[in-house]
Amino acid sequence: MPEYQTLLVSQEDEGVLLIKLHRPQRKNALSATLVRELQDVFLEFDANDEHRVAVLTSSGDDMFSAGADVSEWPDELWRCMPNLGFKTDKPIVTAVSGWCIGGALTICMLSDVLVASESAKFLYPEGKLGFTGGMVASLAARIPHHAAMDMILLGRPLEAKRAYELGFVNEVTPVGGQVECALGMARNLARMSPMVLKTIKRFVNDHVLAKGPSEQMVQTMRALKHVAESDDFKEGMAAFKEKRPAVYKWKS
Repeated sequence: MPEYQTLLVSQEDEGVLLIKLHRPQRKNALSATLVRELQDVFLEFDANDEHRVAVLTSSGDDMFSAGADVSEWPDELWRCMPNLGFKTDKPIVTAVSGWCIGGALTICMLSDVLVASESAKFLYPEGKLGFTGGMVASLAARIPHHAAMDMILLGRPLEAKRAYELGFVNEVTPVGGQVECALGMARNLARMSPMVLKTIKRFVNDHVLAKGPSEQMVQTMRALKHVAESDDFKEGMAAFKEKRPAVYKWKS
């Protein structure tokens, strides 16, 4: 397992990969480095057949994440977002305790199963800050419209009990119990048919859940970037300059 500056990563039993945000000095804020490392670890998770389910949480119970780090601003925050910065059909279970703010809220929104401790509070304050990436618009496809707009427009925090009542959170635990609960769910998922889970998740994400404009834009940009950075593109440009037929190998 590679070493990470901002994450604690461990292989648990039954094919469960445990990933913890670990920037306690910055309240686990989403820096450019953390965003890149989170994308990298999830790409590794998807490619490794030994990894069946991922559990994403944070070190410490008082703060899941303070959102985007203004001191190391992540220009490409989308990179750490499930189904945007990385694509995996394997289940992702997220465990939250304490504050979960801004971009961290959208990570939770895009995960498959969400566990929260009784202290969890979800907050989207961008209307007060004068900035938004727009991805939070998809929240209205996951909880009732007016409840989503209360968070997005009014910027009022959503506490764990209310999040559970709205169906945003799957289970609420005492503080400190959220990770073990998530690991228990992950182990149960790891015992099930990977093919069935992948198929159902793909159906839900690709054909059932509505995608906001920012999600669609990021998916388009990611696909075009993949082409622009491919060996085929390099070969095409070289062949044009050298005035010869291109020899494509279908490699990225």
